[in-house]
Amino acid sequence: MRLSRFAALSSSLLLGAVLALTGAGAAQAAETAALDYVALGDSYSSGVGSGSYDSASGDCKRSTKAYPVLWKNANAPSSFAFTACSGARTGDVTANQLGPLSAATDLVSLTIGGNDAGFADVMTTCVLQSEATCISRVNQAKAYVDSTLPGKLDSVYNAISGKAPAAHVVVLGYPRFYQLGGSCVAGLSENERSAINGASDYLNAAVAKRAADHGFTFASVVPAFTGHEICSGSAWLHSVNWLNIGESYHPTAAGQSGGYLPSFRGAV
Repeated sequence: MRLSRFAALSSSLLLGAVLALTGAGAAQAAETAALDYVALGDSYSSGVGSGSYDSASGDCKRSTKAYPVLWKNANAPSSFAFTACSGARTGDVTANQLGPLSAATDLVSLTIGGNDAGFADVMTTCVLQSEATCISRVNQAKAYVDSTLPGKLDSVYNAISGKAPAAHVVVLGYPRFYQLGGSCVAGLSENERSAINGASDYLNAAVAKRAADHGFTFASVVPAFTGHEICSGSAWLHSVNWLNIGESYHPTAAGQSGGYLPSFRGAV
C-alpha cells in the first residue's frame, strides 16, 4: 500500500500541534512542514481580480494575494511552484504548467474547466445581448460540459497523476456569481442571473465527478462565497468592470483570502 509523503506530513503536523499545545516548542512543529506544493490552473488560481500581480508572470497575472501564495506564506512548504495562468484551458495546463511536478510532489491544487466551457463568452453574451440569447448561450455551455469537458478533464487529471503519483490533488470549484433577490438595481435580469448560477453549479458537478473518479479531492467554494456574491452588498467578486474587463467576474482579494483559501485549507 502506497503511503504518500502527504500522509506522513499530516501525521507530523498533528504531532506538532500536540507538542505545541503541551509547550514542547514551536520550532519543532515548524520543522515538520517538509512538503512540496505545486499550484496549477486558470485565473481563479492565478489570482486575477485580486491585484498585486507579479510582473515576472506577464499575462498569466499571478498575484501575491492568490490563495496558493497565501497558503504557502502560512505553511512554509519546503518547495512551492506557481504555474497557474490567466485564461488557461485544460490543454494549456497539460502543455505549459506541469513542469514542476515530480514523484516528490506532495500537494497539487488547481481550478480548471471554466474557460473550456466558454465562461468569458457566456458572460459577454449575457451582458450585451437579450435575455433569450443569454439563456441560449448558457444552455450551449452546459451541453459542452456534458459532451466534451469530461474527456478534457480526464486528460489533465491523468497527466497530473502520471507525473506526481503520490500527490494529494485538490481540485477547487467556482463560486455562484449572483445572490438572487439581491441589491442589484440594473444589469442582468433575475432569470439571467439564475441561469448563470445554475450553469456554475452544473460545471462544478461535472468537475467534482471527474475529480472523484481520479481519486482527487474536490473542494467547493460555494459555501464560503454564500452571502458574498455579486448583488449581496458585500461582494467578493467583481461585477463587469469596463475599465479593466479582464477582472470582471473574478474574486477580489477578499474572495481569495476569505473564499478560496479556507476552502483549500479545509481540503488539505
